[in-house]
Amino acid sequence: MIYEGTAGMDEGAPTTARLRAVLNRAGRVVIAEGSPGEADSGDVARIVVTGAQIADLARVLAIVDGGTGDRCRCNGWPTIMVHDVNGELIACWTLHHQSGLRGIGHCDADLKDGPALTEWLAERGLTGSREVQAELAGQEAEEERRRLRWLQAAPAGLRETAMEVSDPPGRDLEAWSGRVRDAKARLAALVRAAYPDGIERICFLLAWAGVPARESTGGLKWYDMAVEQQLLSEDPGLILAALTTRPPSSAQLDGAAQLFGSLEWTGAHGKRLPEPLRSMLIKHIQAVGTDPMRFRMRHGYYGAKRSV
Repeated sequence: MIYEGTAGMDEGAPTTARLRAVLNRAGRVVIAEGSPGEADSGDVARIVVTGAQIADLARVLAIVDGGTGDRCRCNGWPTIMVHDVNGELIACWTLHHQSGLRGIGHCDADLKDGPALTEWLAERGLTGSREVQAELAGQEAEEERRRLRWLQAAPAGLRETAMEVSDPPGRDLEAWSGRVRDAKARLAALVRAAYPDGIERICFLLAWAGVPARESTGGLKWYDMAVEQQLLSEDPGLILAALTTRPPSSAQLDGAAQLFGSLEWTGAHGKRLPEPLRSMLIKHIQAVGTDPMRFRMRHGYYGAKRSV
């Protein structure tokens, strides 16, 4: 078992100067592609850095002085074990999310150039960080495409405020949460101003609420919830009327399936829907429903259970 930290280095803010002072004493550095608890395993890929390469490692390990003021809750990997010229372990550091380093001070520190370190490791055979980064980049790109699809479903007059609602979280989660809460309130006011007629407003919101139902990533994002919350604030009788006074579109039925299957709706109004809405929704799900819609239908979220 390898333990993180450096004797006397868990006090004070992390700095690049402190990191380099440790590496200046190094005889060899072992980098294992696993967490500290896995670093001794023979199944974990590793490299040994010696000589002039230690200075090169110090260059790509440069951190933002002062640290983040916090510690990541994950174990972190790869594990970087620094041994002095006598072979004694003098430091154990871990990378976190390929962008931060732990073990130089009382908190984690951001790397000045995380991608440079990722490539440096890959050039020496430790490709795990690069593979993870590529996977994360793909996920982030898909998340952004999903966010844009949600924005495109809003009329132009609402899009600027909707963009604020959908802004990704930053490091300061409390400030971000406050901004999103304010943007949600402004968006709700804009929707009411743009659609003063209750039936028209609900039809619009149902179609917008149907957008995430067709997303492969599954689940609702915080910005999806902004639309659902607006629907939940409407008169439930008016929602049922909006779906039965005129033929609903497929997108509106998707939104209805999402709304009527939510815990907030079923907790307040139960699972049974009145006819002919129930039959219409079940027919829609049987024809073109998604797996989550079919799951909720099988479990009676729209009334009596039906097989599909």
